[in-house]
Amino acid sequence: MPFAQIYLIEGRTEEQKRALIEKVTVAIVEAVGAPRENVRVWLHDIPKENWGIAGVSAKALGR
Repeated sequence: MPFAQIYLIEGRTEEQKRALIEKVTVAIVEAVGAPRENVRVWLHDIPKENWGIAGVSAKALGR
């Protein structure tokens, strides 16, 4: 059972997340031949203040 975990800074729309899940699922099916129903995708929506870039939070950087 292929399992993909994707970490994102918060702020994507539900539609964008649905599209990401669909495209990652298709890529896994094509790449390794796994049955679509066995593929799992887990999106981690990380608050901007919890994501650091070069020692500064993404929120402080205006991301």
